[in-house]
Amino acid sequence: MDRDYNSIIVGAGISGLLSALVLSKHGHKVLVIEKEQEVGGNCNSYEVDGFQVDTGVHAITHLCVGPLKMLMDNYFNYLPVFESYGHYYVRYKNRLVKFPSNLKEFARFDIFPKRDRVAISQSLTRSLTQFTFGSDLSKTPVYNAVPKTISKDCYEFIDTVSYFLSGKSMYETPVERVLMGSDFVCDSTIKEEIEQSLNHISEDSNNDKKDRNSLLPTNVDIPFQFNRDGVPFLFGSLNLLDSISSLSKLATNNVNFCQGYPRGGLKSILNSVLYSLPDNVDIITGEEVNTIFTGNNVVEGVETANGNVYRSDVVVYTGMARDLPRTIDNLPSRYKSKLENIKISKSLTIWLGLSQKMDELNYCGSEVWFKNKPYWAMPTSNYDSSFAPEGKQVVGFSFIMDEYSDTKSNIENAYKTIYNAIPGIENYIEMKHEQITIPEKAAITTTGNFADIKTPIKNLYLAGTDTDRRSMGITRAAYSVVELLKVLGDDGHLI
Repeated sequence: MDRDYNSIIVGAGISGLLSALVLSKHGHKVLVIEKEQEVGGNCNSYEVDGFQVDTGVHAITHLCVGPLKMLMDNYFNYLPVFESYGHYYVRYKNRLVKFPSNLKEFARFDIFPKRDRVAISQSLTRSLTQFTFGSDLSKTPVYNAVPKTISKDCYEFIDTVSYFLSGKSMYETPVERVLMGSDFVCDSTIKEEIEQSLNHISEDSNNDKKDRNSLLPTNVDIPFQFNRDGVPFLFGSLNLLDSISSLSKLATNNVNFCQGYPRGGLKSILNSVLYSLPDNVDIITGEEVNTIFTGNNVVEGVETANGNVYRSDVVVYTGMARDLPRTIDNLPSRYKSKLENIKISKSLTIWLGLSQKMDELNYCGSEVWFKNKPYWAMPTSNYDSSFAPEGKQVVGFSFIMDEYSDTKSNIENAYKTIYNAIPGIENYIEMKHEQITIPEKAAITTTGNFADIKTPIKNLYLAGTDTDRRSMGITRAAYSVVELLKVLGDDGHLI
């Protein structure tokens, strides 16, 4: 049977586009089908009333050694340039306190009583020791590991950290996620793991380095550079070549190390991928895949809502994994039950365009508010003044939505929290913009599932943030694509 394509990618979010990029660089003729009119999903930026906003608030992690860096090194023609992220702060009683990332800093974290700090330090040390010596903490909720003697403020702080690391409360967030997400469990194994996954990459996999300047707008300062030698500009010579033990990181951890914000906003990462795609990639937008069809339990192609049929050797589905059964009939019931148990959470991001720069928001990095309705905020125009009109400022506030309240109530309560946390900010607002997104397609919980890259259907694969538990956002998406590469290589689909 003649095939139209070697691979079809369902979905053109960042997972789908990265999948298309790597497969195309391995010689596949690739078709990407996206149901929306625009590509990029949550990895995008756009303008609202003269202010540029991202799709949610983001920090890009693991830039020294990590999955996104490895993909950029091996597959990107153009590289986004990252600004040093700055610091994480906690806003408390009209002041900013640097977020603690090791025991020494936590001992000086004076927003909590000394007894709280001692109790949490002991609990953290105990949990990390257990994890280091092989205990499985993926099913242990954070609440179970928290001393019951701590203050209400400290409880709320830990609950907030849990929400922003997993999308769920400390009653559902596993201890493992807090240790991994806070980088107390060192990712010194990342380099080794990823290099093993990329063993299938041929030496000439990145030989499509032709100059594509004809694709670039002539009147725009492009916030990325041409990759001529496979070595990206990130932060000079920062690297993590030496393994650091997990326990030692309790004393030395630096939470903002190797994190960055893309110059030009999230869209610069998206544009880097798009401009790096070779000519053997076709992208169709505004067309939804209704059916993935098979023969003898082997994938054969897809059919769209428009009635168009496209055949391929491989299909990579990057939509919501728990929606996969809607597109294919012959999945085993046990597998469908596993997908149904993938947990999600929704995020509300409020972007405010301010008529002037506020001293309270004069920093690079982000802040956390943990009282009442917690938020994670980031004044993005502090990285790039072009995001706001001259002399003005744009800042994003991300909240985990209360699943028991309606959208209107969530938005109203979010604004009340912002006005309470930063008194007077309402006097400078000239632009308001709300976004409701699913930041990750699977929340990391003690009871929820994640999908596997391989499915019960031969040559049908999954990729995306619901197939890998590591990290968050774009970094997690990159992890999933690296794992996809490994599986495709094992199955003989890479050349």
